[in-house]
Amino acid sequence: MGASGGMVLVIVLVLGWITVRGYVPYLWREWLTSVDHKRIGIMYIILALVMLLRGFADAIMMRAQQAMAAGGAHGYLPPEHFDQIFSAHGTIMIFFMAMPFVIGMMNFVVPLQLGVRDMAFPTLNSVALGLTASGILLTNISLAVGEFSKAGWVAYPPLSELQFSPGVGVDYYLWALQIFGVGTLMTGINFVATILKTRAPGMSYMRMPVFCWTSLAANLLIVAAFPVLTATLAMLLLDRYLGFHFFTTDGQGNAMMYVNLFWVWGHPEVYIPVLPAFGIFSEVVSTFSGKPLFGYRSMVAATMAICVLSFVVWLHHFFPMGASANVNGFFGVMTMIIAVPTGVKVFNWLFTMYGGRIRFSVPILWSIGFMVTFVIGGMTGVLMAVPPADFQLHNSLFLIAHFHNVIIGGTVFGLMAGYNYWFPKAFGFRLDERWGRVSFWCWLIGFYVAFMPLYALGLMGMTRRMQHYDVASWQPWLVVAAIGVVVILAGIVCQVVQLVVSIRDREQLKVTADPWNGRTLE
Repeated sequence: MGASGGMVLVIVLVLGWITVRGYVPYLWREWLTSVDHKRIGIMYIILALVMLLRGFADAIMMRAQQAMAAGGAHGYLPPEHFDQIFSAHGTIMIFFMAMPFVIGMMNFVVPLQLGVRDMAFPTLNSVALGLTASGILLTNISLAVGEFSKAGWVAYPPLSELQFSPGVGVDYYLWALQIFGVGTLMTGINFVATILKTRAPGMSYMRMPVFCWTSLAANLLIVAAFPVLTATLAMLLLDRYLGFHFFTTDGQGNAMMYVNLFWVWGHPEVYIPVLPAFGIFSEVVSTFSGKPLFGYRSMVAATMAICVLSFVVWLHHFFPMGASANVNGFFGVMTMIIAVPTGVKVFNWLFTMYGGRIRFSVPILWSIGFMVTFVIGGMTGVLMAVPPADFQLHNSLFLIAHFHNVIIGGTVFGLMAGYNYWFPKAFGFRLDERWGRVSFWCWLIGFYVAFMPLYALGLMGMTRRMQHYDVASWQPWLVVAAIGVVVILAGIVCQVVQLVVSIRDREQLKVTADPWNGRTLE
């Protein structure tokens, strides 16, 4: 595949340059074998940023294909190639971009905020990073050598069973996620132990920064949910390798059981990356408003409410699949209820800003962009929580637009805010403000141009994962969406330029111990 081939070439060139310059012993000694939580956190974030580029390359290819492939034109990607691309895009962005980025942020910040020297189990932390990197490597090897799964990032049977996916693609997917899942579970256990058992003297629960609370909630979800994913994928592996019949319909298996188990993990999973992002917004809004966070206790309560409620909404991912009206009604109501604590958080951030002396630096721009974008995504989510509406919208591009609305508007915007906010703490100099602003506006405008047309297309009846289509009236909307992706690409390029310029001008951008003048009490 083109994107993977390019990625492999870039990695080979970078490794060659590192070797020629003689940096290998230093990197091995000081970084790759380090158990320092700060260095491990930075390596997680570097991994995530590389995977952001890799996963975004897939997005560009998909949008270009759909913009071209109307009527008799079939675009430039054959169906089996297109199937691998959308499967890889979802897998890479959820598992190998969002999760490592969030874990990296937590690794770097949480021990510092708790006042402890390191994580509870530093070596386990390093092992978890190695397992995550191994899962990423396995996925990218499969994309360059052989094939990747064509069964989507959720790998539903029967499509992912041996009968319908006889190639090695699904096997690569399963083993990569098993390895990654074990590493992530180690991380979750490590963070829960660190936050509950190793806080500095005097750091009581209700004195912890909100980011520590959201990190605790996210890692409790990891500990509870990831074993479900591991068991589910193990059953699918047994189906494929040893002729078991957990999910094969012709062997009295039940494919719907896979869907249930996957989303028992999958719905808590979408809150695992977004909860720490909420913590980042709490830190940023308070700092740049010059005020303590409004409603600290209600913010903690809302965080833990989301942690619990996220386990009782999974069925809304498959309302049209034959459950009774009572079951669908219960999960619809619970889905609406889980929007309430999220709304509490938004009001708390707005009340924190109200009456404050707001400084519109790059981190708070990302935070304000998040509030607007996430509320729109939340409203479309509540719409789809109504089972009759979901019967029409499920499996359409409306769902794709909603999902990206909350994941990009929530998780990615939060991670970018945290990246700009804590970069001076990590490296002693700020990121260039001008390029950061340009990047933010490209991301924000590009996001709306790329995804708002998908809401319209979903209401017009366009289903997701279409390699080509015959309805000519869809094409203009898809062309606009492709333009939006190009604008987001400009934002990513600006972020690369921002980093390069900041490293070049680091002497001028050096900061003190309080780089943002974050004192909120006179």
